[in-house]
Amino acid sequence: MISYIKGALVKVWEDGIVLEANNIGYDIKMPLSSLEDLPRIGDTIKIYTYMHVREDAIGLFGFLTEDDLNMFKLLITVNGIGPKGALGILSAITPDNLRFAILSEDAKTITTAPGIGNKTASKLIIELKDKIKLEDAFEQKLMSQMNGQENVAGSGSAIADVRNEAIQALVVLGYSKTDAAKVVRKIDITEDMSSEDILKKSLKYLV
Repeated sequence: MISYIKGALVKVWEDGIVLEANNIGYDIKMPLSSLEDLPRIGDTIKIYTYMHVREDAIGLFGFLTEDDLNMFKLLITVNGIGPKGALGILSAITPDNLRFAILSEDAKTITTAPGIGNKTASKLIIELKDKIKLEDAFEQKLMSQMNGQENVAGSGSAIADVRNEAIQALVVLGYSKTDAAKVVRKIDITEDMSSEDILKKSLKYLV
C-alpha cells in the first residue's frame, strides 16, 4: 500500500493531478477543494494516498493532509458510498464541518455534497456517528485553526494574499475558481508583485 507520494507537481486536471516521483507519473484523483490549495507547477508536494483496487480498475486518491485521508477512509465504509462519492463529499464539506454535521445529525449540510440525498445523508450519520468522538472533533478543529494561523504567519503569507486576491478577481470576471487557481499557479509570483500584476499575467494565459 502506498501511504504517500512526494514529488513534483506536473499537471492539474479538473478532478486531480499528475505527480512525478522517481521518474514515474502518478495520476491522482483529489477533492476539488484541495486543488485550489496546490502550489505552482514544478513545485515539490507531499500527497497522502489511498489505492482503491477493483477487478476492472485501480484508482489512486490523494489528499493534502492525513486528516482528509482518514475522513475519506471513514466515508467509504458507509454502504453505498464509494471513493468517487467520498471525494465529492470532501470537495463540498471540510472534514471539520463534516464531523460536526455527523455528530449533530445535520443531514442538510451533508446533502450539499453532489449526489448525496437525504436518504444517503441519514445513512451516513447512522453508520458513522458512533465512530466519531466529540472530543476528537474539537481537537481536530483546534489543530486546523492552529495550522491556519501558522500559515498566515509564514513568510509566504504576503504572496498567498495577493495570489488569492487575483483568483477572486478572475472569479468576478466570470472564470471558475478552479480555472482561476490553475492559471494563477502558472505565474512565477515574487514579493514585489501586486494582485493586479498577477491578474494581468493571468489574463494573457486565458486569452
